[in-house]
Amino acid sequence: MNLIGVHELKADEKARILLPSALKKQLLPLLEEGFVLKRSVFQKCLELYPMREWNQIMNKLNKLNRFVKKNNDFIRMYTAGVRMVEIDGNGRLLIPKDLVNFAGIQGDIVLNAMGSWIEIWNKEAYEAVVNNPDVDFAALAEEVMGNLDETESN
Repeated sequence: MNLIGVHELKADEKARILLPSALKKQLLPLLEEGFVLKRSVFQKCLELYPMREWNQIMNKLNKLNRFVKKNNDFIRMYTAGVRMVEIDGNGRLLIPKDLVNFAGIQGDIVLNAMGSWIEIWNKEAYEAVVNNPDVDFAALAEEVMGNLDETESN
């Protein structure tokens, strides 16, 4: 699955967000399976995973040796605050209060599709990250993508 789009919307006073129709259409085949919502590791935003994507992540985590303390610590911190969530019949997602507080979800927000999952941002925080003058995106693109063999397939 490759979700597409950046969507600006508003969260209501109960921290519910109404998924934009373009995004809801992309998620339609996954609605019955449910989703997992969690804190991001690297940013003050949330990550919404379709259940099948989350299960792939957990399969990787479950291969870690639990008798190594740092593995246990990582798993605990990675899964802290994780919630199973559903999108209701009206296309709304209710964000739990602790996750609202973590990411500052209120008023204007941004849903940013990241391939197989979605970031949920406070709009000001999102704009600050994507417009960070300290990040040279061209250099980052070259470093991350510049050595990929274009003939390789996944």
